[in-house]
Amino acid sequence: MTVTPSAPSAEPTETEPPATYSLRRGSLGTTDIAFFVVSAAAPLTVMAGVAPLAILMGGIGAPVGYLLAGLTLAVFAIGFTTMSRHVRSAGAFYAFITRGLGRRAGIGAALLALIGYNGMEIGVYGLLGTATRDTARSLFGADIPWLPVSLLGLLLIGYGGYRSIDFGAKVLGVLLVAETGILVLLAGAVLVDGGADGLSVASFAPGNVMVPGMIAVLAFAFAAFTGFESTVIYRREARDPARTVPRATYLAVAFLGLFYAFIVWTVIQAFGDAKVIATAGSNPADLFFSAITVYVGSWAADLMHILIVTSVLASLLAFHNAINRYGLALAEEGILPKALTRVHPRHRSPYVAGIAQTVLGAAVVLAFAAAGADPYTQLLLWVNTPGMLALMVLQLLAAIAVPLYFRRVAHGEGALRTVVAPVAAAVLLTGAIALVVTHLDQFTGASTTVNTVLAAIVPAVLVIGLALGWWLRRSRPEVYAGFAAEP
Repeated sequence: MTVTPSAPSAEPTETEPPATYSLRRGSLGTTDIAFFVVSAAAPLTVMAGVAPLAILMGGIGAPVGYLLAGLTLAVFAIGFTTMSRHVRSAGAFYAFITRGLGRRAGIGAALLALIGYNGMEIGVYGLLGTATRDTARSLFGADIPWLPVSLLGLLLIGYGGYRSIDFGAKVLGVLLVAETGILVLLAGAVLVDGGADGLSVASFAPGNVMVPGMIAVLAFAFAAFTGFESTVIYRREARDPARTVPRATYLAVAFLGLFYAFIVWTVIQAFGDAKVIATAGSNPADLFFSAITVYVGSWAADLMHILIVTSVLASLLAFHNAINRYGLALAEEGILPKALTRVHPRHRSPYVAGIAQTVLGAAVVLAFAAAGADPYTQLLLWVNTPGMLALMVLQLLAAIAVPLYFRRVAHGEGALRTVVAPVAAAVLLTGAIALVVTHLDQFTGASTTVNTVLAAIVPAVLVIGLALGWWLRRSRPEVYAGFAAEP
């Protein structure tokens, strides 16, 4: 790394050269980092927008799909967090992959991470536009265009990334509590009332879990965790990162897995095991709103509409902060332009990387709008899908890298953490990726041709990254040799 870190107590004056500024060390605790990760997953949006489809396809056993996905990612987290104690680079995924699979693979992973995180964020601006439009229509009968909303969202998120990481953590904390709070309110009301036909645990019976539709549920469930691994990106700003980052990772995975399963189960109870599938089939987008109207009141349904918009904003801000730090790290590596290494003298944010990401997002959003594309079925789904696949492939590569890394270095870690868990995670993640790819049409609703192109983006980016690594080795050997070096 080329940026010289400042001591936390020494604040450079604004007249000092930019190279003396660094991200603010020791700013984030375990809960703060977990807020970033869980907010990126957008729990309310995932539940209200996607869980009804999981119930429709997998039946009342759908909650188990979220538990299985969470368990798989918890196994991945064992090796991932163990390696995070030994590899202190801010590059997270690409640094881990570099140490285990070599520099060319690491450079390919870096490019894939950049595409993946950008895809996960930029596509969501389409969702922001449609969610806000639907909320305005539901509450006020107004029909507002999506593009101005998405562009305004770009400016708001850009400002949030420009401010300090402390500011972002506080904003996400408030928004996350609000969106999970409305779901807890719904769940509590259903439990107190006893559901439509009394509370049942039939969702967890093997006969309701081992159904053909569970494969589709698993694909949706794995997608619902996307971005949980970004805990490591905040290593430089974490307090005691060797302890904080692993704790935040496990906390995020455990919370998401248990919370998703619990909420889906309570919504099934709200309509009853015998009726929920038919109700979801008649209008899946209305399932959660109908439930909360019946058990809490219409005012809560109106509030849920508003909180879905804030849930989307929280997800955007979380991904924006992650992307900025990846951009900063890659600029420090010499892969991206040096201008992106600039850190704001007061806010200590990677503000130039943030501006660049905002400009890129605006360009993509405007391009889709100019083409007359639908903000949901095309901007969101076509941009998000390769981003989701990219991050899943990165998880797989990181799992493979863990045992290869520990085979070559002296360490005091046990075989469970360095071999058994990462190998098991690699097998499980391979299956998860296969599930998502084979059910891509259920994510996108697009033609076979479109889905083939979307799926092909990930291997294409990896190949381009490998070619970039080969070029750097020949043309810029100093950059290649220093790639993913310890700070």
